[in-house]
Amino acid sequence: MLNRKIFTLILFLTYSFFTFAQDNSDIELSKQKYTLSGTISDTKNNETLIGVNIYIPETQSSINTNQYGFYSITLPQGSYTILVSYIGFQNVSKKITLNKSTKLNLNLIDSQEMLEEVIVTGTNTSTQIRKPEMSMNKLSISSIKKMPVVLGEVDVIKSLLLLPGVTNAGEGASGFNVRGGGADQNLILLDEATIFNSSHVFGFFSVFNPDAIKDLKLYKGGIPANYGGRASSVLDIYQKDGSSKAFHASGGIGLIASRVLLEGPIVKNKGSFLIGGRTSYAHLFLKLSNDQKNNTAYFYDLNTKLSYKLNENNNLYLSGYFGRDVFAISKSFSNSYGNATLNLRWNHLFSDKLFSNLSLIYSDYYYGLDLDFVGFKWDSGIKNYNFKYDFKNYVSDKFKLNYGLNAIYYSFNPGTIRPTDANSGINFDQLDKKYAFEPALYVSAEQEVSKRIAVTYGLRYSLFYRLGQSTVNIYDNNNPVIFNKDVQIYEKATPTGTKFYNKNKVIKSYNNLEPRLALSYQLNENSSLKGSYNRMVQYLQLISNTSSPTPLDVWMPSDNFIKPQIADQVAVGYFKNFQNNMFSLEVETYYKKIKNRLDYIDGADLIANKAIEQIVLNGQMRSYGLEIMLRKNEGKLNGWISYTLSKSQQQTPGRTPEELGINNGQWYRSIYDKTHNLAVTGSFKKSEKWSFGANFVLQTGQPVTYPNSQYYYSGVVVPSYGLRNENRLPAYHHLDVSATLTPTKNKGRDWKGEWVFSIYNLYNRKNAASINFRQNTDTGANEAVRTSIFGMVPAVSYNFKF
Repeated sequence: MLNRKIFTLILFLTYSFFTFAQDNSDIELSKQKYTLSGTISDTKNNETLIGVNIYIPETQSSINTNQYGFYSITLPQGSYTILVSYIGFQNVSKKITLNKSTKLNLNLIDSQEMLEEVIVTGTNTSTQIRKPEMSMNKLSISSIKKMPVVLGEVDVIKSLLLLPGVTNAGEGASGFNVRGGGADQNLILLDEATIFNSSHVFGFFSVFNPDAIKDLKLYKGGIPANYGGRASSVLDIYQKDGSSKAFHASGGIGLIASRVLLEGPIVKNKGSFLIGGRTSYAHLFLKLSNDQKNNTAYFYDLNTKLSYKLNENNNLYLSGYFGRDVFAISKSFSNSYGNATLNLRWNHLFSDKLFSNLSLIYSDYYYGLDLDFVGFKWDSGIKNYNFKYDFKNYVSDKFKLNYGLNAIYYSFNPGTIRPTDANSGINFDQLDKKYAFEPALYVSAEQEVSKRIAVTYGLRYSLFYRLGQSTVNIYDNNNPVIFNKDVQIYEKATPTGTKFYNKNKVIKSYNNLEPRLALSYQLNENSSLKGSYNRMVQYLQLISNTSSPTPLDVWMPSDNFIKPQIADQVAVGYFKNFQNNMFSLEVETYYKKIKNRLDYIDGADLIANKAIEQIVLNGQMRSYGLEIMLRKNEGKLNGWISYTLSKSQQQTPGRTPEELGINNGQWYRSIYDKTHNLAVTGSFKKSEKWSFGANFVLQTGQPVTYPNSQYYYSGVVVPSYGLRNENRLPAYHHLDVSATLTPTKNKGRDWKGEWVFSIYNLYNRKNAASINFRQNTDTGANEAVRTSIFGMVPAVSYNFKF
């Protein structure tokens, strides 16, 4: 099987290079061709621009700049008009005569005033019609900053909830669910480094400082072959490089947090630095209360980046992120958690057609818990070391090839327990550390088959090795979970022995071939049909039975008991621009099925569990739906309406005819099932001084399990629960509004600022985070109690730049 997969990959490469040879032979038989290439950047700060569209009307061909602002296109000898467009910048039209391979670097001029809104859209709507790219949304940071958010803090993650197919993981949670998948099935990257927990303050805010972000893309389907490791989506975020022309500073002051970003040249026009910091200070107000003066809750994070241009063909980047949350109650309980990443990158241009990027990446997620009243401290986390080498070959104007490799080494610490003092009754304990290695190869091609048909196709070959140094339990029939037929429940099996694997000894290995395909058929100049298929394999499992990530969650590698998740997704869509691109319509339908999705037996205890395999079963998931998005791209009033009709289900059947499985082995609602999801966002620029924004979100309530009866045991009322997720929380909805005041005195000044006034949940909707059932102590009657996190929340913040 392994040799067959490798042969398939080699066959694909052979076909691709045969296509190259055929293209090159065509060159010899036709008009001589030359390559136009270069880098596109912002005039103001030399910041390279991602996704800039370069369109050649004479040949109706186009190209977008890559993640580092580079483009390359091969054209027949002749004279051409180069049209360059990028949202928020002035369009550029340039005439050239191409009689030799030419390097053309361009600088674009910002067409907006400082902090002025830029509408969320693609780089060029007509280009999006032609490209086979689908199920991808790109968000402008400028527009994200205009969205009203809770407590006035700009939040990248919550802006995603306004997109079709994306729902929240619960009130106040920063996790997000894509097309019925779990929050743990999203690959979140910051400058190519993995972020394992994207939240601050237990989900109230995300870890991403909006001032430091340059580009953001969310792939919900049709995922390119260079991404892997998660079953549902990819959120790819790049930080700014920093200005190499002049020193600049920006930031904001809010009610509970403030931020600042500094950037400037190291060597003018060659090297730059960027450093950004953000911290909250709400905990300071706790000190004003006698009851709360020993309590604290705050976060801080730091973004850094160094960039240096060695020469025309070589660039170096060193970027990092560090964030921590600290939460403490008096002197009895405290915990801290956060991410740390570091990435050293080298861009090299082998020729005007071959671009490469080499990355060395470190990522660390840490969680620490200190319980003084019990007398112990608990540490856990996950580290990974990633080597990536990616290539993009601009073979011709109709054919581009991407290929590369990456190798990730993981170190998992499920938990280290230490006594805090000599009087503690807790003994030192180290849960078995786990190690894994995940290498992968990929190759993909972008090909324009004809004037109407464009296709992207590729293969990713991934491998996974669960490694020692570890002790593995041995069970009868290799079954860590047994079914008790007498009481009809699942129970933990008792190990019959153990086996120790030495360091780097392979405990279990997997390999998978992950095909990717996307196709676009252009019906006319303004509309097209698209389709995609992709397979994604997720070798890491999040051990959690909550609906959103929490700091306490533990990541585990696949092994001989826990299998990797394998997701297959197909999608088709219709895309149309009308009224001279003032409006655009996107309609997509999808079906996704995931094998080996973990389910938990009743009464599963996840915390500090040394044998997770004893409480989990391998099940499956499926989700399907219809997504509609209507956007207004131009004018004083712009924004979009998105609606999703969907279903997400899970099934864990019995392994034998005698077993019941979960929920009698039938399909049941997953906790991510939201039948209806409506989001409306808009902005209106009344004048140069005032602009307004509003968001409205309506979602079907989250599935939950309520008790359906009760019984008495030793005088205590005990609730009895029915099948999983048969019930729902009430519908979730809220309306948010904002007003932005840009003082007229900004004109002609280096210091520019704005005031942002916002109200989250304008009509004070008490959305249910949970509903608990209890017995009224006075009347003895049963009652349901709704727990809500936010009511109406007004906020004001001041943003500045100089």
